[in-house]
Amino acid sequence: MFVRVVEVKTKPGKAREVCSMLHEKVLSTLKAQTGFVDEIVLVSDAEGILAQSFWKTKEDAERYSHEDYAKVNELIQHLVHSKPKVHAFDVQTSTCHKIISGKAA
Repeated sequence: MFVRVVEVKTKPGKAREVCSMLHEKVLSTLKAQTGFVDEIVLVSDAEGILAQSFWKTKEDAERYSHEDYAKVNELIQHLVHSKPKVHAFDVQTSTCHKIISGKAA
């Protein structure tokens, strides 16, 4: 399993608005993507947003990144300080997804 972690530094007081927008307008697109497993979004009024999307493979995540992620950036551009930072990781373990050594159980 693979995860994309996206750090979003929002403008003051806009973090929850960005979360709502992502939930309403982006989640359905994510759910329709091949290999999409789950999305966890963390929000902080002081720090912004940290979004984790879980994918079956790195290739599935990269396909989404190349084909649809730019639309997300355009959608939230007026609510953020700078372009979101994207980090990529292999998932080693997860109690929620019952993952051991990078493989879904």
